[in-house]
Amino acid sequence: MRLKKPILITLLLVCACLVGQVFAAPTDPAALELLPLVGLAVAPFDIQTRLTQIAMAVKPEGFIADRVLPRVQVPGQKFAYTKLTTEEAYRIPDTRVGRTSEPNTVEFGGADVTETTEDHGLDDPVPNQDIRAAAGTNFDPQAVAAERTAMLVELAREQRVAALLTTLTTYASTLRATLSGTDQWSDFVNSDPVGAILDAFDAMLMRPNVAILGPTVWTKLRRHPKVVEAIVGTGAQQGVASKQAVAELLELDELQVGLGFYTASKKGQTAAYTRLWGKHAAFLRIDRNVRNTQGGLPTFGMTAEWGTRIAGTIEEPKRGLEGATTVRVGEHVKEIVTFQDVGYFFQNAVA
Repeated sequence: MRLKKPILITLLLVCACLVGQVFAAPTDPAALELLPLVGLAVAPFDIQTRLTQIAMAVKPEGFIADRVLPRVQVPGQKFAYTKLTTEEAYRIPDTRVGRTSEPNTVEFGGADVTETTEDHGLDDPVPNQDIRAAAGTNFDPQAVAAERTAMLVELAREQRVAALLTTLTTYASTLRATLSGTDQWSDFVNSDPVGAILDAFDAMLMRPNVAILGPTVWTKLRRHPKVVEAIVGTGAQQGVASKQAVAELLELDELQVGLGFYTASKKGQTAAYTRLWGKHAAFLRIDRNVRNTQGGLPTFGMTAEWGTRIAGTIEEPKRGLEGATTVRVGEHVKEIVTFQDVGYFFQNAVA
């Protein structure tokens, strides 16, 4: 049977309205009732301010990623940044200008590199029966899930930054050293960490303002007789130096010690913990006034961030007997190195 044209048009309009309602307001009960009619399964991610604030407030003790590669906002997921080149940045132009001539023209050195922020996130399903059981109490299962999940997102970021900044090839070939034997700062008799560090600074184009040390490196460095003597004076050979004292000795703004650790063992196995920052030391020039990825003074690196960290929920009716609400936490970031020549790396600084 062929439908008359007016009836056919009416049916098409009705279908369009039904589909529009489903996509426009998928959490509306009336719209959800229409799902079987159109054969759709909609599970929207509902970003919630409350959970987002909880996720953004998570700053684990001893995590230093945001201090050593500070976040810089980018306008979109795809962005461009300037990777500086040494010779162009420091070639001196002729600045003399004749009485009627034009000044010389300069072009700031560097290569524009196109990158894309990466999506990093985790889910934690919370059974609806747990949410119902917590009603009227001070316990909020979704808030706890957001906090714990944000902690793991932070741990993953700390690992990425630590891996980047403790890799030899991240640094210029003339600005890295692998220590061994009597040169390692754990040898209190033969090594001279202060001399090695200051000589490294002289090899850099700009003096660093941030030191990054693994916890074992810091423990040895602050007790090293030559460090203690340089700070205390009068022939002192024993003692423990503070972060502030060592930073002042080396003329640094900050001395950061990465205390984060992780376990690579699988569930059911005995946990074996590893320090993220290892037994290494890095000294970087970090410009905290950089506001975009294509300008500012030379800085070793930064983190491009699109938007902010987000957290929200997804309804999961098929999970568990009574369904579940999945809490998701994530962010769009990309860690980048913009100028190798303002960083120095000591691999295996201690044994």
